[in-house]
Amino acid sequence: MNADDMILVSVDDHIAEPAEMFHAHVPERYRDRAPRVETDEHGYQQWWYGELKGRNLGLNAVAGKPPEFFNVNPNRYDEMRPGCYDVHERVRDMSAGGVLAGLNFPNWPGFTGQVLNQGPDRDVNLVMVKAYNDWHVDEWCGAHPDRFIPCGVLPYFDVEEAAKEVRRLAAKGCHAVTFSENPSAIGAPSIHSGEWDPLFAACVDTETVLCCHVGSSSKGAMTTPDAPLSVPMAISSSMSIYTMADLIWAEFWTRFPTLRFSLTEGDVGWIPYFLQRAEHVYRRHNAWIGAELLNGMTPSELFRDRILCCFIDDRVGVKLLDEFNIDNLCWESDYPHSDSSWPNGPESLAVLFEGVPDDVVNKITHENAMRHYHFDPFATRPKERCTSAALRAEATDVDTVTRVGRRSDASDLDAWRQITRAAAGVGPR
Repeated sequence: MNADDMILVSVDDHIAEPAEMFHAHVPERYRDRAPRVETDEHGYQQWWYGELKGRNLGLNAVAGKPPEFFNVNPNRYDEMRPGCYDVHERVRDMSAGGVLAGLNFPNWPGFTGQVLNQGPDRDVNLVMVKAYNDWHVDEWCGAHPDRFIPCGVLPYFDVEEAAKEVRRLAAKGCHAVTFSENPSAIGAPSIHSGEWDPLFAACVDTETVLCCHVGSSSKGAMTTPDAPLSVPMAISSSMSIYTMADLIWAEFWTRFPTLRFSLTEGDVGWIPYFLQRAEHVYRRHNAWIGAELLNGMTPSELFRDRILCCFIDDRVGVKLLDEFNIDNLCWESDYPHSDSSWPNGPESLAVLFEGVPDDVVNKITHENAMRHYHFDPFATRPKERCTSAALRAEATDVDTVTRVGRRSDASDLDAWRQITRAAAGVGPR
C-alpha cells in the first residue's frame, strides 16, 4: 500500500502531561496535595506527588530531536516540542506525521499510574486517579475526540474501586485502561490470585481492554549490575515475554472468557517462538502440570483469540504474519518517545508492508484498533480526510525538527545507570 493512502491509528503514544493538568479537576479541599512540577537546582523540571518523585521527562519527550540530543535526565518543557504537552499542537504533529489518531499512555505517573497509587493516603490517591482520568478523557481527548482513544489509570490499591472506575470511564466512552505487566511487582495482587475478579468482571461488562505497557511494573530487564548500558536498553521489551507467559497460563479465562488484554511496546517478532515453546510444554508436560485452559484451547490458541499485540517497525513480525491472528494485531507510533517512528511512520510502514495485501494492512494500521477500543473517527471526520496524505496537507506549516534542547552528555549516562539499577532492584528507587 502507498504511504499516502494509509490510515494510521496508533495504540501506543504518550503525553508529557502539562504542569497545570490537575488545576480544574481536583476538589478545592485536596488542591494543596495535588501533584506539582518543581524546578531543581540544575534547572530541570520534575513532577512530584507529595514526597514521591514522578518519572522524568528525558527520553519520554524527544520527538523531532536527532539522537545526539536524546537526554535521560529530567528535562524542561521549553526543551521539547509543544506537541509533547499541548493537545492542539499534538494534533498538528500527528497530522504532519500522517497519523490520524492515538491511544495515549501516562508518562510522569508511570505507565500504569504507579506514582498516583503510592501516596500514603488512599483517599487522596483515589481523588488524584480520578482527577487524572477526568483531565485525560474530558480535556485531552475531549479537545479532539476524532483524534484520540481515551485510556484511563486505575486505583490498583483497591480492586473494588478499580472496578467502579472502569465503569465510570466506560460511561464517558473510555474502553481502555492501563494495567501493570506484573501487578505483584508494584505491591498489588498477582493476576493468579483471584483478587482481580471484580475488575475483570467490570472490563467484560464494559468491553474494556486491559493494556499492559512495558515498564508498567516499575521493573526493567537486566543481566548483571555491571553490564554495559546498551544491554538493558536492548532487552527492555523482553518484559513482555513474562507478561504473555502469565496471561496464556492464567486460570481466570474460564471465569471471564471474553476478557481482553493487550501487550504494548514489546514488539511481536518474538511471540511465535514463545508460543511454540508453550505448545511444547502443554503437549509434553501438562499431564503432570494440570493446566486448565479455556474450552480446551492450547496456549497459542488462547493467545491468538484473547490477547492484542502491536509493533512500531518490526520486520521479523511482519515476516511471520501467518503466525498471528491478524484481527488482534495493531500498529503503534510511540510519540514522543525515543523509539517512535514519527514523523516517518507511513514511509516506514510502506516498506515494511511491501507485498502484504491491503486488507491486512488496513486491519493492522487502524481497523483493529477502532473495533477493540470502540473508536469511530469516521463518524465525525470523512474517511477521505483521514489518510496520511490528507492529514499532512492540513499541516504543511509544521516543522517536524525540534530545535530546542541540549546534546547528551555524561549526566545522561549517569541518570540511565541509576534508573536501570533501580528498576532491577539493585539501587535506590
